[in-house]
Amino acid sequence: FNAPETLADALRDAGFNIVSTANNHSLDRREQGVLNTLANVKERGLIPIGTYESPEAAEQIAVVEKNEIAMAFLAYTYGTNGIPIPEGKPYLVNLIDEAKIKEDIARARELADVVTVSLHFGHEYHREPSEEQKRLSAALIAAGADIILGSHPHVVQPYEVITTTAEDGAPRQGIVIYSLGNFISNQGPDQGTAKYTDVGIIFSVNVRKHFPAGTIDLSVDAAVPTWVHKYYDKGKRQYRILPIEATLASRNDPILNNGHYAMLDDYFQEMTRHLSSLAEPAAGGS
Repeated sequence: FNAPETLADALRDAGFNIVSTANNHSLDRREQGVLNTLANVKERGLIPIGTYESPEAAEQIAVVEKNEIAMAFLAYTYGTNGIPIPEGKPYLVNLIDEAKIKEDIARARELADVVTVSLHFGHEYHREPSEEQKRLSAALIAAGADIILGSHPHVVQPYEVITTTAEDGAPRQGIVIYSLGNFISNQGPDQGTAKYTDVGIIFSVNVRKHFPAGTIDLSVDAAVPTWVHKYYDKGKRQYRILPIEATLASRNDPILNNGHYAMLDDYFQEMTRHLSSLAEPAAGGS
């Protein structure tokens, strides 16, 4: 894919401040595409993670501090659609390598209170996580990750609170959402793609830091289902993201009809059940 630079403006204006650029399309426009993407998002004040312009940049761990809580961000992808990473330039795209990710997590833990890992993994259009997604997530939480944000399946997969044991024998707990679905896309049943490909999740995690001990508690604060509404205005295709529950509560949108509301009601009921289907703490990540 080759997206216009204005999409980076839209991300910034919508309130995003950190973006994972590691995914199976990272190399679609080869090395120059990686470099252009990095330059464009940085120019707009966004922090990219998962692709880098140099070995030195790849060694740096992104850490953002808010309310005296420092959070580190890491990002990786399962592959690049068969497009080889240029020889001698492995830093361009972070590939999923469990040993390497664990090393990065260890370094991140020395810099931050919380470690968040974005993983582009799983199978497209599968609404349940694979056994490998579950295994890897549990292993990374045991290694020190606190929050894992999954993408790639294009449909929402459930979230889970994983309780496991670190290598030193201490108990560890982390939160993983296996796939955030599609926040914005041209997919959906009306485009001939799988059901639920027009649904995404805004996943909110509450991070509480206790002073003076400096210990951290995590909990799922909210999982807000969103829907991509595609329509035409003055002959042009338009897209907007609607929070499903709030849209159903008001039912006063001027361009939605009864059919839309019936569909959104079905979506909301299904997503409410689906999201929390794995949410109970699971010993050992099983």
